[in-house]
Amino acid sequence: MTLSEQSKALACAVRAARAAGDLMRRNLFAVKKINATSAHDIKLELDVRCQKLIERALHKSYPRIALLGEEGVAGDPTAPQRWVVDPIDGTVNFAYGVPHACVSIALQIQNLAAEFATVVGVVFDPFCDELWTAIRGHPARLNGKVIHVSDRSTLGEAIVSIGFAKTTATLNATLPYFNELVRRVRKVRMMGAAALALTYVATGRFDAYIERGIRLWDIAAGGLIIECAGGEFWREPVPGFHKYRMLASNGRLRKKLEGFGYDGIGPISTPPQRVGRSR
Repeated sequence: MTLSEQSKALACAVRAARAAGDLMRRNLFAVKKINATSAHDIKLELDVRCQKLIERALHKSYPRIALLGEEGVAGDPTAPQRWVVDPIDGTVNFAYGVPHACVSIALQIQNLAAEFATVVGVVFDPFCDELWTAIRGHPARLNGKVIHVSDRSTLGEAIVSIGFAKTTATLNATLPYFNELVRRVRKVRMMGAAALALTYVATGRFDAYIERGIRLWDIAAGGLIIECAGGEFWREPVPGFHKYRMLASNGRLRKKLEGFGYDGIGPISTPPQRVGRSR
């Protein structure tokens, strides 16, 4: 895919994200239909509606590209190109009327090794009207302006976002790390929208973001945006459907965050990987 083709795909993804974001904005304080609930999650009818809206917008311009989304798969799952979509990232926030949620859309292309790599990423926060975009190999942007990760290099000055996944096992694995982390950094933040946490690292608002048990559609676009903003995105597959543990940072803090045991058991020794690769 040429740069011109990637730019056209980015523009299409931006239009789709803005359309879904407009629907989110209009329904922030509306009574919401809940399709399913669990101890730590909510699924809304509006999640499905937003994904269908995005699917129609993308399919109109790219009918042969499959779609992998939080709310299901559309098109040929063996296709060499796919959109990866989280229609409402931060659903619990959104369901409770908290205006911290976003739309995340990534375009991934399969390489000769049959791995998927993200080449285009869009994250749109409709409540702050903030649009993050990236094309691999080019600068990341926020509302059209080039962004860069922070240059902070000490934990004592860092703001680190952390997410607690939905299962008891991942909660239990994360809590010991959190208890140690909160004593070492300036502040820990738990915002409840993974894609926004990633873009906040890319913009230099946060210095790192850590989570276990995160899904591909939560991180595909934001991970590319961090890399294009000069940061580092490490992730490792864990059991589950497109599920990972991850550590995103400005590149200066990863080793320090690893040093006292990211997984709550021992240090990470695996080298950083590129976001969007499927194996």
